[in-house]
Amino acid sequence: MSQILIIDDDPAIQMLLKRTLAKRGYEIAVASNGEDGLAMAKELCPGLILCDWNMPRMNGLEVCCQVKATPELSTTIFVLLTARTSVEDRVQGLDAGADDFLSKPIEMPELQARVRAGLRLHQLSRDLQNQKQLLEAELAAAAEYVSSILPDRITEPPVTIDSRFIPSFQLGGDGFDYYWLDSEHLAIYLLDAAGHGLKAALPTISVLNLLKSRALPHINYYKPSDVLGGLNDTFQMTQRNDKYFTIWYGVYNRFTRKLVYSSAGHPPAILLCESPDSSVQVERLKTQGLPIGMFPEITYIEQSCEVAKSSSLYLFSDGIYEINQSDGKIWGLDPFVQLLADCRGNNTRNLDQVLNSIASINPQDNFDDDVSLLEINFG
Repeated sequence: MSQILIIDDDPAIQMLLKRTLAKRGYEIAVASNGEDGLAMAKELCPGLILCDWNMPRMNGLEVCCQVKATPELSTTIFVLLTARTSVEDRVQGLDAGADDFLSKPIEMPELQARVRAGLRLHQLSRDLQNQKQLLEAELAAAAEYVSSILPDRITEPPVTIDSRFIPSFQLGGDGFDYYWLDSEHLAIYLLDAAGHGLKAALPTISVLNLLKSRALPHINYYKPSDVLGGLNDTFQMTQRNDKYFTIWYGVYNRFTRKLVYSSAGHPPAILLCESPDSSVQVERLKTQGLPIGMFPEITYIEQSCEVAKSSSLYLFSDGIYEINQSDGKIWGLDPFVQLLADCRGNNTRNLDQVLNSIASINPQDNFDDDVSLLEINFG
């Protein structure tokens, strides 16, 4: 049974409350002033605190504020004992964080009823907190698994690839991969499933496994539009599965330097190269196409481009630029593309520096959505 802490400077009230509640089987602790009561609360983490409002040195409101500011006491119910009955006093107590009030002189049946109600609320809060911790642990484990199946960097020319994956607090549906289909052709893709949590992560993991094993039947993996069509046939939304995902998929031929690509509702890939005047040339690579799974029998198109020497290609999910600003606006794609171009103009090819710049723009400690970023450097 949860412990109850009584904080009151009146010995008679202490004895009355302790005797009454102890008879009901509650475990009781008593403090005679606010300072001792706060110290005992931090040590015992009681389920409920009964605290007198008017005490010398540290009154009940001050104790309440300190209790509510202590994370370990987040589920503790705080009841103020007071002879004050005005609305203003109740408002002041609620603003300090009090969960309930008990009027003096104390009626024993009301005391017992409010203690029962408070402890029920405490137990409910603890149960919810435990469930939240379990869910967070599951999401962290899922994020760790997604990270574990993502590819390592490619450090050997003719193509080098660096990547970053930052799962959000809720875990989204980002995933990416890159590998040589043969000695000549490099496949590169990045996808983003709608929603958050395990329901978003599971389709992403399925896509990663399917494409890496080339398990989609009758698909030409050298032809991006064919790959997207096969994925759309396989991952159709149903009444039991309302998830869809966006994807950018490209195949690069290292001998012809030709990049063939197709996209399905995904942000454009950004190709940066140096112009003859030494400025940075920006090309957005995107084709028209609905996200995978929205509608059956969609025909996806593909385009191609020549990749100049020393070019860099960036693939990313929208979580990297859809950042809520303090003024209520979203940072957006165009400023992000400009940031990439500026880094290239400063001869900076370092994803950590790019992410540090974005972190300085993000007013929060975490991103609202998963953040994925690939940098492909062509020799």
